[in-house]
Amino acid sequence: MTESIVNDLTIQAATVNGSGSQTANLVLTRAIFHMGIPVAPKNVFPSNIEGLPTWYQLRITPEGHMARSDKVDILIAFNVATWREDLKSVRPGGVVIHEEAFSTADVRTDIVYYPVPFSKLAKSKIQSDTLRKQLANMIYVGVVAGLLGIPWGAIEHGVKRQFLPKPKAVPVNLDAIKVGYDYWQDNFSKQDPYRLEPMTGVVEGKVLVEGNQAAALGALMGGVTVVAWYPITPSSSLCEYLIAYADRFRVDEKTGEKHVSVVQAEDELAAVGMAIGAGWAGARAMTSTSGPGISLMAEFSGLAYYAEVPVVIFDIQRIGPSTGLPTRTSQADIGFVYTLSHGDTKHLVLLPGTVEECYEFARDAFDHSDRFQTPVFVLSDLDLGMNLWMTPEFKYPEKGFDRGKVLSKQDLEKLAGEWGRYRDVDGDGVTYRTIPGTDHPAAGYFTRGSGHDEQARYTEGAEAYARNMDRLSRKLETARHALPAPVVEESGASIGLIAFGSTHSAVIEARETLAAAGKAIDYLRVRALPLSDDVAEFVRRHDHVYVVEQNRDGQLFDLIRLALPAQLVERVRSIRHYNGQPIPAAAITEPLIQLEAVPA
Repeated sequence: MTESIVNDLTIQAATVNGSGSQTANLVLTRAIFHMGIPVAPKNVFPSNIEGLPTWYQLRITPEGHMARSDKVDILIAFNVATWREDLKSVRPGGVVIHEEAFSTADVRTDIVYYPVPFSKLAKSKIQSDTLRKQLANMIYVGVVAGLLGIPWGAIEHGVKRQFLPKPKAVPVNLDAIKVGYDYWQDNFSKQDPYRLEPMTGVVEGKVLVEGNQAAALGALMGGVTVVAWYPITPSSSLCEYLIAYADRFRVDEKTGEKHVSVVQAEDELAAVGMAIGAGWAGARAMTSTSGPGISLMAEFSGLAYYAEVPVVIFDIQRIGPSTGLPTRTSQADIGFVYTLSHGDTKHLVLLPGTVEECYEFARDAFDHSDRFQTPVFVLSDLDLGMNLWMTPEFKYPEKGFDRGKVLSKQDLEKLAGEWGRYRDVDGDGVTYRTIPGTDHPAAGYFTRGSGHDEQARYTEGAEAYARNMDRLSRKLETARHALPAPVVEESGASIGLIAFGSTHSAVIEARETLAAAGKAIDYLRVRALPLSDDVAEFVRRHDHVYVVEQNRDGQLFDLIRLALPAQLVERVRSIRHYNGQPIPAAAITEPLIQLEAVPA
């Protein structure tokens, strides 16, 4: 056996969807995290309910890298249908824990096999016929615990944490894990180098949270009062979490009255229409969807933009076009969402790159929407939204809500009723509004998606239309400087990277890898559209800048080039990853090294 490899490995469980394997995987994840070891789980699941292959990758590194790895150190092979193909993913010298009944004829000889009779153990050791299928997965948790030296106390914590709402399930699951743990102890001697040891100082103060869960909590803290939605993968869990939080934290203790109204609409078109109507009425309203839903929302998005109605729209991106791959991740909606609708339309788009930002941007989106009286899109993706991520604990909001330029009864009295809904008084493109029900005869106005002048009166006048569109452009420019600025990390390198969203974790690791090889790379992370002026200045300071994104067409790459002065355009290049799997660091380092070796 070679020298020990400690706390630096990737586990992949290859199982069948609907078998209960996800629960076992999460127990293992939480147990290792409880040891103080950084974890980065990625779940790859099919778009059916049950029966197709599913994979769960759990990456463990002492540095706390969060990106997916292309290399598997330990394979848990539970699915005979993918058995041969799964073996190919294991690095030489790696480990395979597999069902004993799987054929080992003509298999690789450069890896270590631990055959376990999972089916026989489940049949003989698990008495409940109804639970046997699910608990069989817990047996492999015990085998892995024995293999890697995971303390039993950590396993107990993982089970108790996973079954927090169902404490009666804890003993039976621990018993199943013990079956696997005892089998390892009684039948195997360790033939591989992998083990885990408790760590300190890395994960303290951090929690494991999904991006959709964080966004739901952020929306609650942002003061959402109306949620209209239609279920669609991978965004459904955002509203499901929000409903649970609202039922827990937004109910009057005395009367039982709910302070958040939730409507499951008949489709995405109806959902966004309801949310826009609620925003017009003064509520803080939102919907959540994915690419196909965004397509349906195009016309209503244009209405909210042109009539200037606040609403927050979450887009948890997945692979398209059309139905695409509903359970694979992507960043291919950014170009579409930014200009969603026909005609000259540009929206405010927030681009969280961490779970902490999913919380913060979801919270702040309602302020931006109210302040600028316009739709605000929050673009996450399946990887960031549906996987667990290590994150610092969230901060409670320190400031109140910003409702923007809202005229009260007292304001209207001071103005003697003289105001115009679409009149730019302050020169920033942002006009004043009233909320329906304001007790003043001058509070009312017509809201329309057709041509209108400064007084909200219908007109088809050419000059009035041009003035209105110019004002909307000024408003966008004002918003540009109010949205989250890019995060820039520079050391004077000649090469730079630009990325957004969940690509951030792969960029962090790629920069560390390149720095260790003597190649320093600067980095700018875009966090909002319209683009900040900082982007052009970053490009100006570098010989070459590579825009890294998870789509085929280089959509952010194109948006950046459109925004740059002509003399800077040729400095920008594109690195793209679009197979539906979360981007690994190697998908950045390898093409970058190759491209930099070839003269432009």
